[in-house]
Amino acid sequence: MKKVDVPFVYSSIYSELDLPPRHRYPIEKYRLLKNWAVKHGAEEHQWHKPSAISWQQVGHTHCANYINQLRTNSMDKARWRRIGFPWSERLLRRTLTSAGGTLLTTELALIHGIAIHFSGGYHHAHKDWGSGFCLINDLAIACNELLLKYPHLKIAILDTDVHQGDGTATLFANDDRVFTCSIHGERNFPFSKAQSDLDKPLAKQTSDTQYLDTLQETLQFIKRDVKPDLILYDAGVDIYQRDELGHLRISLAGIFQRDLSVLGFAKREDIPLAAVIGGGYQRNLERLVRAHAQLLRASYHVYTESQLTEGKTHEV
Repeated sequence: MKKVDVPFVYSSIYSELDLPPRHRYPIEKYRLLKNWAVKHGAEEHQWHKPSAISWQQVGHTHCANYINQLRTNSMDKARWRRIGFPWSERLLRRTLTSAGGTLLTTELALIHGIAIHFSGGYHHAHKDWGSGFCLINDLAIACNELLLKYPHLKIAILDTDVHQGDGTATLFANDDRVFTCSIHGERNFPFSKAQSDLDKPLAKQTSDTQYLDTLQETLQFIKRDVKPDLILYDAGVDIYQRDELGHLRISLAGIFQRDLSVLGFAKREDIPLAAVIGGGYQRNLERLVRAHAQLLRASYHVYTESQLTEGKTHEV
């Protein structure tokens, strides 16, 4: 595969959401990650701005009654609390745009071999309910939209967020065209797990070595038994030892090695890879952004054979 300028997908709307003071969701991280990329060498031609998907497209994945409840703010309060965001028109627009960003990222990956979305990974949304800051499942929506165009495509969703991709697992439970795989904390949200095609639950305090060994086993399984035409990679950084909701002991260097391993695997096997940044929950936003930035650093190492100007990975 030739060297490429890695496409980056981003919209300013990702950080344009008014949340209550001390809300758990780090809404500013998207803007700050974009700023980090620009500061460390990302060029103007790498950026792609997504468009919002339509509710009709959402309907290819989620049921009509649930969509109507989202649009009209008529959902039961208990079910809305399960999602965790206050309802607003801007929230809906942001949600549709982020889903459009993941879809655009998959399309760019099929063209360029690699693309990275500076949002995405809302994997707790099921067919008729949402949870854990996830209204709709952008990973599933992107897959379903691609499969309408390319029905013989084989897609592997490799989810390394510390929280299991339960919504993605249930949405593709009966679709052999999409292989769902989740490497996640065993005793972490969601506490009632779904069944992915391949689940790799990890004990609390899992270290770099254990984690990376599990990842290598998973990649070899994908190579041998799945043979996908596209990998959709959720690169959540809530595995980080400093994450406030993660409960694992993965260092910053471990995150970089994870991303380097996944991207290196995809390039060696000549499999297009679309990445989303997934979850990460630290109130120290500088540290959180540095964790997400390891994916960008890995993409430069693997696909351009160069380094971003930050230099060596280190803890902060």
